[in-house]
Amino acid sequence: MRIGIGADHGGFILKKPVIEAIEEMNLEYKDYGTYSEESCDYPDIALKVTSALKDKEIDKAVLLCGTGIGICIAANKVKGIRCAHVTDAFSAQMSAEHNDANIISMGGRITSPEDAKEIVKAYLSAQFAGGRHQRRVDKIKQIENNN
Repeated sequence: MRIGIGADHGGFILKKPVIEAIEEMNLEYKDYGTYSEESCDYPDIALKVTSALKDKEIDKAVLLCGTGIGICIAANKVKGIRCAHVTDAFSAQMSAEHNDANIISMGGRITSPEDAKEIVKAYLSAQFAGGRHQRRVDKIKQIENNN
């Protein structure tokens, strides 16, 4: 599994622990920026990562900004993206198992580096459960296609 990582300046603090978690799971990753705490715009980072996901360069992704909210909103504007803003490991696991989230987002100003590692591991360890959840994901896709 190949994981994309993208952060703006507000989420930059979480990049290192996220990468550590991915490496500890022996997974590949690709870093889509930013590469410093210099101010940048989260919609640009979200677009780079979501484009890579749609082009199948990566299989899943983790997006980071100050709260995780703005970058999540931007990512979810791209057709086919199901980005879940998560603040704990259980929500991360459920976003994968029940919602087939292909991206999670977190906030560097609200999530500790230790929690970020736990969250990423929970998300990447979880598998979509299918069944009744597939029916619901299909309805989400239908809404997306009709609007």
